[in-house]
Amino acid sequence: MKLNPLQWSLHWQILFSLALSGIVALFILPLTDPSFSTLVLQTAQFFGDLFMNALKMMVVPLIVTSMISGVMQLGTTTGIGAISFKTVLYYTFSGLLAVLLGIFLVNLIQPGRVDASVAQALLGEASQVTASSGLLDAVEGKDQSDLIDIFKRMLPTNVFKAATDNGQLLGVILFSILFGFFAGQLPDNMRAVQKQFWESFQAVILKLTEWIISFAPIGVFGLVLPMLYNAPIGDLIHTLFAFFITVFLGLLIHLLFVLGILLKLFARINPFTHLKAMLPVLLTAFSTASSSATLPLTMDVVKEKAKVSNKTCAFTLPLGATINMDGTALYECIVVLFISQLYASIGGVDLTLGQQGLVVFLALTTSIGVAGIPSASLVAISIILPAVGLPVEAIGVIWVTDRMLDMCRTSVNVYSDTVAAIIIDNSEGGSPYSQALEKPKLTA
Repeated sequence: MKLNPLQWSLHWQILFSLALSGIVALFILPLTDPSFSTLVLQTAQFFGDLFMNALKMMVVPLIVTSMISGVMQLGTTTGIGAISFKTVLYYTFSGLLAVLLGIFLVNLIQPGRVDASVAQALLGEASQVTASSGLLDAVEGKDQSDLIDIFKRMLPTNVFKAATDNGQLLGVILFSILFGFFAGQLPDNMRAVQKQFWESFQAVILKLTEWIISFAPIGVFGLVLPMLYNAPIGDLIHTLFAFFITVFLGLLIHLLFVLGILLKLFARINPFTHLKAMLPVLLTAFSTASSSATLPLTMDVVKEKAKVSNKTCAFTLPLGATINMDGTALYECIVVLFISQLYASIGGVDLTLGQQGLVVFLALTTSIGVAGIPSASLVAISIILPAVGLPVEAIGVIWVTDRMLDMCRTSVNVYSDTVAAIIIDNSEGGSPYSQALEKPKLTA
């Protein structure tokens, strides 16, 4: 490995940045003067916010240009219908596998089976946290009827306003698909002009995206340092360790084994080859905790390293960043059953198989329906809890662990998007990963 970090591969630079942020946050800043620590944290937060804003700035232009040019390449209604069906089928199937894995693990480990006094203390503290932290404002008035909003968001009254609003990317995606399809139906001379315009526009956006991504190590350091410094690690270890491990184990199994098996079974790709190639994507998703913000890097890496065709990337990845939430669905299931187990520990009734089936269905649908809005998982959980007879106030019990687990589940969400692109491109006759990449050399 080269000694100069600036000459390392991107994933090594990001790993170095993560390790450095951990050392500074946990071992250096606690020993320094508080005023100096505050200055360091504010400076890091400034650069972290700049990086996040730059990534988010690229999301809408990247989605619009990629999807329009991609759909124009698909050409016919048959082509669009086939890839749409495969994409939705994969996202539904992988999400269902994640939910079932979460249900299995939480019933096996049973992290909420504790002494009645411990459960009572946790639930009592949860109510206070929910009230004091603003959680109740975020989830107030949410119920199953909010799932209908997913269809409303697909057809916004103002597509330009939708592009600037959180949770409205579905409308932008649908508009781009329709625009690309009808642009592909124009006469040859007009279609050629449209095709050249959108492909050149996309090329400019990709170049700009690559430039922004080159600053990822600095942005990652700025994002992770304040989070680690302020993380209530002591509380996590003493009260919610079993819950944290249950979720983390589920996410790890889904990423390494479930998605790995799908990759090997349907695309005949070595899962570890793909995992190594996607390391920059995983690390950025972990740092930003945002599928949408990671989308520019995801598209760049999947096309450049995995050799997936532009038309497949342009269709599957923006859609996946909006609706494919394997990690989120798994998390929702475990949270609801964990809270149920806490109530059962103080004399409540366990959820029946039928109620657990309802949790599976709602976790799968809400992970799609509310994924694009702030506090998405909290809103989804607040919809599921009343549906199975549990109070919304209990959501505060997971507040301590939510940020760290959000980073983990976002990595799984994004990785599942990349697996989808590989599988679907393979089914369309593409050849993801050239022979040269099947056994990549370890470079830095």
